[in-house]
Amino acid sequence: METMAGLARTTMCGEVDAAACGREVVLCGWVERRRDHGGLIFIDLRDRSGVVQLVASPDYDEASFHKAEAIRNEYVVCVRGTVREREEATINPQMATGRWEVVVTELRVLNSALTPPFYIEDGIDVDENIRLKYRYLDLRRPEMQRNLRLRHRVTKAMRDFLDRNDFCEIETPMLTKSTPEGARDYLVPSRVNPGRFYALPQSPQLFKQILMVAGMERYFQIARCFRDEDLRADRQPEFTQLDIEMSFVERDEILALMEGMVAEIFKAGLGKEVVTPFPRISYTEAMNLYGSDKPDLRFAMPFFEATDIVATTDFKVFRAVVEEGGQVKGIVVQGDAGIPRREIDGLVDYVGRYGAKGLAWIIVNEDGSIKSQIAKFLGDEMVRAIIERSGAQPGDLILMIADKAKVVAQALGELRLEMARRMNLIDEDQLAFTWVLDFPMFEYDEDEKRYVAMHHPFTMPRDEDIPLLESQPENVFAKAYDLVLNGVEVGGGSLRIYQDELQQKIFRAIGMSQDEAAEKFGFLLDAFRYGAPPHGGIAFGLDRLVMLMAGCRSIRDIIAFPKTQSAIDPMTQAPGEVSPKQLRELSIRTEEALVKK
Repeated sequence: METMAGLARTTMCGEVDAAACGREVVLCGWVERRRDHGGLIFIDLRDRSGVVQLVASPDYDEASFHKAEAIRNEYVVCVRGTVREREEATINPQMATGRWEVVVTELRVLNSALTPPFYIEDGIDVDENIRLKYRYLDLRRPEMQRNLRLRHRVTKAMRDFLDRNDFCEIETPMLTKSTPEGARDYLVPSRVNPGRFYALPQSPQLFKQILMVAGMERYFQIARCFRDEDLRADRQPEFTQLDIEMSFVERDEILALMEGMVAEIFKAGLGKEVVTPFPRISYTEAMNLYGSDKPDLRFAMPFFEATDIVATTDFKVFRAVVEEGGQVKGIVVQGDAGIPRREIDGLVDYVGRYGAKGLAWIIVNEDGSIKSQIAKFLGDEMVRAIIERSGAQPGDLILMIADKAKVVAQALGELRLEMARRMNLIDEDQLAFTWVLDFPMFEYDEDEKRYVAMHHPFTMPRDEDIPLLESQPENVFAKAYDLVLNGVEVGGGSLRIYQDELQQKIFRAIGMSQDEAAEKFGFLLDAFRYGAPPHGGIAFGLDRLVMLMAGCRSIRDIIAFPKTQSAIDPMTQAPGEVSPKQLRELSIRTEEALVKK
């Protein structure tokens, strides 16, 4: 193989243009395609900037022509040549550099390549495990490179904006103490402290609060975080978040500043204008209208309440649900009165996946007549009352679910999304931002038979709800806020507790004794006793945000080296076994080793 000795790249492949015509250039890259036309060989050369066509011929340089005869796709080459305009008939309007080509006068083969297991091009239909095993090839594909460059622009815009607004970027520890209260920690054994373990951080939450006690006032960090939890398309065992904290602020100041940052991110990353301020909706309103704390507001179709209307019905299905404290809610699908019965039957199966025991429907025909499987049980007056409450018009379809509140919210919420997809109501180019505010402070954990913090136990409760902490924890709401984009939570935060006494009350409310609190969070409580300022912040899921900006379906497509849904890296085969010697050094014996022994 040859080297680049004596040659230095002058031009990127995607930068060959009219200004370069007639000039000698030196290009480097990978062979994307080679076409042999007898006395002429055409090569599409690719680097991260794009693709340009090379032309090799014995008339230009015989040695380079013979080398071109032997090269194959993904060979790494360096060429010297002269840029010229293509003949009119050979111009390729699909290629950014399609009007020009480079006549090769010197070609060096820097490295050969095996035949790739898939094409290095966009839109490939390849099993994801294969793509991840050969990630270095997958990342050569233009769409993957665009995604990573978008991620770079986004993080740069974040840093620039926060720097201009007087924030200081500070790194917090990667090896810290395990304080499990939510997802499982990844543990790291300490060799020099046998039997003791570090934990990889699930977030920098406690450290950033301590930085506020330390007087830093405005902190941020693009932080790596780790959670040992079951994975989904938008989850990874290791992920990145933009972490922000501020002192002496109220909620509205934080929200306004973050809206300005988001607008700048989308401008820098995609060239898109984002309209601010963003709409705001309370958690209670979001759940009542959409069954979700992260509603997709690119379309309407809110829930309507029918529980009170059917409370006195003789229809046993509805009556039993109401008497047991459940709900009857529905949605209106405009213009879908012509839905075939088999599709309605399919919708019954669809909501059954989310726990719903059935689905009631009312069709309002174009002539105003009614068709429904429940009309004979409810009676004309009650059916008309439901139609009036729902706002349905002739030509519309009403779908209703009767069940426990939690089941209604999830099943009807998912049905709302499914019907929007079927009716093509979702504009994929729309950016529907909204703030969801005032989350419940606690939620009841049926497994542990206790209340747990919905966000985390360091969130400040609303002032008017503090007296309810001991007597009515279920009625306590928090000064918490999430930013939602197109039905996906991209950021979340809150004002924080900064007083030792109130923090102790929250710990007691979630069943944590004073001794346990001191053991897990004593360093934070001690810090609060030395003059902690009021503070609050937010964290943005960088992977999830860039995924939405790039139009991808999985965060794995915007992370350079992600794990599978089984938390495995097919390329490096991590996690892997370690030697007995390493385990002995860490004072660890595995169950498997004990069984063998």
